[in-house]
Amino acid sequence: MHAYQKKTAGALLAAALLAVAATGCEDGAKEGAGKAADGSKAAGGAVNASPAVALERAKKKSKDISSLRYTMSGQTPEGKVAAEARLVLKPKVAMSMKMESPEKPGEKFEVRLVDGAMYIGGGAETAKELGGKRWMKLDMKALNGQAPKQLDSLGSQSGQNPADQASELSAAKDLKKVGDESIDGQPTTHYAGTVTLDQMRAGIAADPQTKERREKSLKQYEDLGIKALNMDMWIGKDDTTKQFRIRAKGTKGPVDMTVKFLDYNKSVQVTAPPAGEVMDLAAMMKGAGKA
Repeated sequence: MHAYQKKTAGALLAAALLAVAATGCEDGAKEGAGKAADGSKAAGGAVNASPAVALERAKKKSKDISSLRYTMSGQTPEGKVAAEARLVLKPKVAMSMKMESPEKPGEKFEVRLVDGAMYIGGGAETAKELGGKRWMKLDMKALNGQAPKQLDSLGSQSGQNPADQASELSAAKDLKKVGDESIDGQPTTHYAGTVTLDQMRAGIAADPQTKERREKSLKQYEDLGIKALNMDMWIGKDDTTKQFRIRAKGTKGPVDMTVKFLDYNKSVQVTAPPAGEVMDLAAMMKGAGKA
Protein backbone atom coordinates (compact mmCIF):
# COMPACT_ATOMS: atom_id res chain seq x y z
CA MET A 1 0.00 0.00 0.00
CA HIS A 2 1.38 3.42 -1.00
CA ALA A 3 2.30 6.04 1.60
CA TYR A 4 -0.52 8.37 0.56
CA GLN A 5 -3.01 5.53 0.92
CA LYS A 6 -1.73 4.89 4.44
CA LYS A 7 -2.09 8.58 5.24
CA THR A 8 -5.64 8.74 3.93
CA ALA A 9 -6.59 5.55 5.71
CA GLY A 10 -5.17 7.07 8.86
CA ALA A 11 -7.34 10.15 8.37
CA LEU A 12 -10.44 7.99 8.08
CA LEU A 13 -9.44 6.10 11.21
CA ALA A 14 -8.98 9.41 13.03
CA ALA A 15 -12.47 10.41 11.91
CA ALA A 16 -13.83 7.14 13.24
CA LEU A 17 -12.12 7.72 16.58
CA LEU A 18 -13.80 11.12 16.78
CA ALA A 19 -17.09 9.33 16.22
CA VAL A 20 -16.15 7.06 19.13
CA ALA A 21 -15.83 10.11 21.36
CA ALA A 22 -19.20 11.40 20.21
CA THR A 23 -21.09 8.14 20.66
CA GLY A 24 -19.29 7.55 23.93
CA CYS A 25 -20.44 10.89 25.28
CA GLU A 26 -24.04 10.19 24.44
CA ASP A 27 -23.83 6.57 25.55
CA GLY A 28 -25.27 5.85 28.96
CA ALA A 29 -27.20 3.11 30.68
CA LYS A 30 -30.53 2.07 32.12
CA GLU A 31 -29.99 3.28 35.64
CA GLY A 32 -32.16 2.50 38.69
CA ALA A 33 -35.32 4.32 37.80
CA GLY A 34 -37.55 1.30 38.24
CA LYS A 35 -38.79 2.45 41.63
CA ALA A 36 -40.17 5.55 40.00
CA ALA A 37 -42.57 3.44 37.97
CA ASP A 38 -44.89 3.19 40.96
CA GLY A 39 -45.75 6.83 40.47
CA SER A 40 -46.26 6.62 36.72
CA LYS A 41 -50.04 6.69 37.02
CA ALA A 42 -49.98 10.42 37.59
CA ALA A 43 -52.22 12.29 35.18
CA GLY A 44 -50.85 14.15 32.17
CA GLY A 45 -47.62 13.93 30.21
CA ALA A 46 -44.07 14.82 31.13
CA VAL A 47 -45.04 18.44 31.75
CA ASN A 48 -47.15 17.44 34.80
CA ALA A 49 -45.01 14.56 36.07
CA SER A 50 -42.37 14.52 38.78
CA PRO A 51 -38.81 14.29 37.41
CA ALA A 52 -38.38 10.61 38.36
CA VAL A 53 -41.73 9.63 36.86
CA ALA A 54 -41.08 11.63 33.67
CA LEU A 55 -37.73 9.90 33.13
CA GLU A 56 -39.24 6.49 33.75
CA ARG A 57 -41.92 7.19 31.14
CA ALA A 58 -39.29 8.29 28.64
CA LYS A 59 -37.31 5.11 29.30
CA LYS A 60 -40.39 2.95 28.74
CA LYS A 61 -41.25 4.89 25.59
CA SER A 62 -37.78 4.22 24.16
CA LYS A 63 -38.44 0.48 24.24
CA ASP A 64 -41.00 0.96 21.45
CA ILE A 65 -38.50 2.71 19.17
CA SER A 66 -37.53 0.77 16.04
CA SER A 67 -35.67 3.59 14.26
CA LEU A 68 -34.72 7.21 14.78
CA ARG A 69 -32.79 10.17 13.41
CA TYR A 70 -30.76 12.55 15.53
CA THR A 71 -28.04 15.18 15.37
CA MET A 72 -24.99 15.57 17.59
CA SER A 73 -22.99 18.73 18.14
CA GLY A 74 -20.39 19.88 20.60
CA GLN A 75 -16.86 19.36 21.80
CA THR A 76 -14.81 16.37 22.95
CA PRO A 77 -11.09 16.19 23.82
CA GLU A 78 -10.55 14.81 20.30
CA GLY A 79 -12.14 17.84 18.65
CA LYS A 80 -15.41 19.43 17.59
CA VAL A 81 -18.33 17.24 16.56
CA ALA A 82 -21.15 18.02 14.13
CA ALA A 83 -23.01 14.94 12.94
CA GLU A 84 -26.35 13.54 11.86
CA ALA A 85 -27.25 9.90 12.30
CA ARG A 86 -29.92 7.46 11.15
CA LEU A 87 -30.31 4.41 13.34
CA VAL A 88 -32.30 1.21 12.87
CA LEU A 89 -32.81 -0.84 16.04
CA LYS A 90 -35.31 -3.47 14.92
CA PRO A 91 -35.32 -6.09 13.53
CA LYS A 92 -31.54 -5.77 12.97
CA VAL A 93 -29.23 -2.95 14.07
CA ALA A 94 -27.90 -0.68 11.31
CA MET A 95 -26.60 2.87 11.40
CA SER A 96 -25.41 5.72 9.22
CA MET A 97 -23.61 8.72 10.73
CA LYS A 98 -22.35 11.67 8.69
CA MET A 99 -19.95 14.23 10.12
CA GLU A 100 -17.14 16.66 9.32
CA SER A 101 -13.68 15.18 8.82
CA PRO A 102 -11.27 16.18 11.63
CA GLU A 103 -8.33 15.83 9.23
CA LYS A 104 -9.78 17.78 6.30
CA PRO A 105 -12.01 20.70 7.34
CA GLY A 106 -14.95 21.10 4.99
CA GLU A 107 -14.89 17.47 3.85
CA LYS A 108 -17.53 15.18 5.25
CA PHE A 109 -17.26 11.50 5.96
CA GLU A 110 -19.75 8.80 6.84
CA VAL A 111 -19.73 5.79 9.15
CA ARG A 112 -22.10 2.92 8.39
CA LEU A 113 -22.80 -0.14 10.48
CA VAL A 114 -24.33 -2.96 8.42
CA ASP A 115 -24.51 -6.67 9.26
CA GLY A 116 -21.87 -6.34 11.96
CA ALA A 117 -19.32 -4.64 9.69
CA MET A 118 -18.33 -0.99 9.86
CA TYR A 119 -17.70 1.15 6.78
CA ILE A 120 -15.95 4.53 6.89
CA GLY A 121 -16.40 6.63 3.76
CA GLY A 122 -14.82 9.87 2.62
CA GLY A 123 -15.37 12.22 -0.29
CA ALA A 124 -13.99 12.47 -3.82
CA GLU A 125 -10.55 13.53 -2.58
CA THR A 126 -10.38 10.47 -0.35
CA ALA A 127 -11.33 8.24 -3.28
CA LYS A 128 -8.58 9.80 -5.37
CA GLU A 129 -5.97 9.08 -2.71
CA LEU A 130 -7.23 5.55 -2.10
CA GLY A 131 -7.02 4.53 -5.73
CA GLY A 132 -10.70 5.05 -6.42
CA LYS A 133 -11.98 3.48 -3.21
CA ARG A 134 -14.37 5.71 -1.29
CA TRP A 135 -14.92 3.37 1.65
CA MET A 136 -12.85 1.44 4.15
CA LYS A 137 -14.36 -1.67 5.72
CA LEU A 138 -13.67 -2.72 9.30
CA ASP A 139 -14.79 -6.24 10.09
CA MET A 140 -13.74 -6.88 13.69
CA LYS A 141 -13.91 -10.66 13.28
CA ALA A 142 -11.71 -10.61 10.19
CA LEU A 143 -9.20 -8.33 11.92
CA ASN A 144 -8.69 -10.94 14.67
CA GLY A 145 -8.13 -8.37 17.41
CA GLN A 146 -5.72 -6.24 15.35
CA ALA A 147 -8.03 -3.23 15.19
CA PRO A 148 -7.47 -0.35 17.61
CA LYS A 149 -9.52 -0.83 20.77
CA GLN A 150 -11.29 2.49 20.11
CA LEU A 151 -12.71 1.11 16.87
CA ASP A 152 -13.97 -1.98 18.64
CA SER A 153 -15.66 0.40 21.05
CA LEU A 154 -17.23 2.31 18.16
CA GLY A 155 -18.62 -0.91 16.76
CA SER A 156 -20.17 -1.86 20.08
CA GLN A 157 -21.61 1.60 20.79
CA SER A 158 -22.82 2.88 17.43
CA GLY A 159 -25.91 0.68 17.41
CA GLN A 160 -27.17 1.84 20.79
CA ASN A 161 -30.43 3.70 21.28
CA PRO A 162 -29.44 7.16 22.56
CA ALA A 163 -33.00 7.94 23.60
CA ASP A 164 -32.89 4.97 25.94
CA GLN A 165 -29.33 5.66 27.06
CA ALA A 166 -30.25 9.17 28.15
CA SER A 167 -32.10 7.63 31.10
CA GLU A 168 -28.74 7.61 32.90
CA LEU A 169 -29.98 10.86 34.35
CA SER A 170 -32.33 8.88 36.59
CA ALA A 171 -29.39 8.07 38.90
CA ALA A 172 -28.81 11.74 39.76
CA LYS A 173 -29.49 12.46 43.42
CA ASP A 174 -29.98 16.13 42.58
CA LEU A 175 -32.45 15.44 39.75
CA LYS A 176 -34.72 18.43 39.25
CA LYS A 177 -37.20 20.03 36.89
CA VAL A 178 -35.67 23.14 35.33
CA GLY A 179 -38.80 24.33 33.57
CA ASP A 180 -40.97 24.18 30.46
CA GLU A 181 -39.10 25.03 27.26
CA SER A 182 -39.57 24.81 23.49
CA ILE A 183 -37.28 22.67 21.31
CA ASP A 184 -37.74 23.38 17.59
CA GLY A 185 -41.26 24.59 18.28
CA GLN A 186 -42.22 21.57 20.37
CA PRO A 187 -43.21 22.03 24.03
CA THR A 188 -40.93 20.11 26.39
CA THR A 189 -40.00 19.91 30.04
CA HIS A 190 -36.34 20.36 30.90
CA TYR A 191 -34.79 18.14 33.61
CA ALA A 192 -31.22 18.24 34.91
CA GLY A 193 -28.89 16.57 37.37
CA THR A 194 -25.35 15.42 38.07
CA VAL A 195 -24.30 11.76 37.86
CA THR A 196 -20.98 10.58 39.26
CA LEU A 197 -19.03 7.65 37.87
CA ASP A 198 -19.42 5.98 41.25
CA GLN A 199 -23.21 6.15 40.84
CA MET A 200 -22.93 4.71 37.35
CA ARG A 201 -20.68 1.93 38.62
CA ALA A 202 -23.07 1.08 41.46
CA GLY A 203 -25.95 0.63 39.03
CA ILE A 204 -24.20 -1.78 36.65
CA ALA A 205 -25.11 -4.90 38.62
CA ALA A 206 -28.79 -3.92 38.60
CA ASP A 207 -29.20 -4.68 34.89
CA PRO A 208 -27.16 -7.70 33.69
CA GLN A 209 -28.48 -7.30 30.12
CA THR A 210 -26.61 -4.01 29.66
CA LYS A 211 -23.60 -4.75 31.89
CA GLU A 212 -21.01 -5.16 29.12
CA ARG A 213 -22.01 -1.99 27.27
CA ARG A 214 -22.22 0.02 30.47
CA GLU A 215 -18.79 -1.09 31.61
CA LYS A 216 -17.31 0.00 28.26
CA SER A 217 -19.02 3.37 28.57
CA LEU A 218 -17.74 3.77 32.12
CA LYS A 219 -14.22 2.89 31.00
CA GLN A 220 -14.36 5.60 28.32
CA TYR A 221 -15.23 8.24 30.90
CA GLU A 222 -12.49 6.97 33.20
CA ASP A 223 -9.96 7.19 30.36
CA LEU A 224 -10.94 10.83 29.86
CA GLY A 225 -10.36 11.55 33.54
CA ILE A 226 -14.03 12.34 34.13
CA LYS A 227 -15.51 11.86 37.61
CA ALA A 228 -18.97 13.36 37.18
CA LEU A 229 -21.31 14.34 34.34
CA ASN A 230 -23.81 17.18 34.21
CA MET A 231 -26.84 15.99 32.25
CA ASP A 232 -29.84 17.83 30.82
CA MET A 233 -32.84 16.16 29.20
CA TRP A 234 -35.85 17.64 27.42
CA ILE A 235 -38.96 15.42 27.31
CA GLY A 236 -41.99 16.12 25.14
CA LYS A 237 -45.67 15.75 26.00
CA ASP A 238 -45.64 12.38 24.25
CA ASP A 239 -42.95 11.17 26.72
CA THR A 240 -40.25 10.95 24.04
CA THR A 241 -36.83 12.53 24.50
CA LYS A 242 -36.43 15.59 22.29
CA GLN A 243 -32.95 16.66 23.34
CA PHE A 244 -30.15 15.49 25.62
CA ARG A 245 -27.00 17.31 26.71
CA ILE A 246 -23.97 16.08 28.63
CA ARG A 247 -21.14 18.21 30.04
CA ALA A 248 -18.06 17.15 31.93
CA LYS A 249 -14.51 18.20 32.77
CA GLY A 250 -11.79 15.59 32.47
CA THR A 251 -8.03 15.51 32.68
CA LYS A 252 -7.84 15.31 28.87
CA GLY A 253 -10.17 18.22 28.24
CA PRO A 254 -13.82 19.26 28.41
CA VAL A 255 -16.80 17.41 26.98
CA ASP A 256 -19.96 19.22 25.91
CA MET A 257 -22.29 17.25 23.64
CA THR A 258 -25.90 17.88 22.64
CA VAL A 259 -28.04 15.21 20.99
CA LYS A 260 -31.24 16.39 19.30
CA PHE A 261 -33.81 13.80 18.21
CA LEU A 262 -35.44 14.62 14.88
CA ASP A 263 -37.95 11.79 14.53
CA TYR A 264 -38.80 8.27 15.66
CA ASN A 265 -40.08 5.13 13.94
CA LYS A 266 -39.87 6.54 10.43
CA SER A 267 -38.60 4.45 7.52
CA VAL A 268 -34.78 4.26 7.61
CA GLN A 269 -32.70 2.36 5.04
CA VAL A 270 -28.99 1.72 5.62
CA THR A 271 -27.10 -0.44 3.12
CA ALA A 272 -23.50 -1.50 2.64
CA PRO A 273 -21.54 0.51 0.02
CA PRO A 274 -20.93 -1.08 -3.41
CA ALA A 275 -18.22 -3.73 -3.10
CA GLY A 276 -16.17 -2.08 -5.86
CA GLU A 277 -15.84 1.10 -3.79
CA VAL A 278 -14.64 -0.60 -0.61
CA MET A 279 -11.09 -1.16 0.69
CA ASP A 280 -11.00 -3.94 3.29
CA LEU A 281 -8.89 -2.93 6.30
CA ALA A 282 -7.97 -6.54 7.10
CA ALA A 283 -6.49 -6.98 3.62
CA MET A 284 -4.90 -3.54 3.82
CA MET A 285 -3.14 -4.39 7.08
CA LYS A 286 -1.79 -7.59 5.55
CA GLY A 287 -0.40 -5.58 2.66
CA ALA A 288 1.10 -3.01 5.03
CA GLY A 289 2.86 -5.81 6.89
CA LYS A 290 4.55 -6.92 3.69
CA ALA A 291 5.52 -3.38 2.66
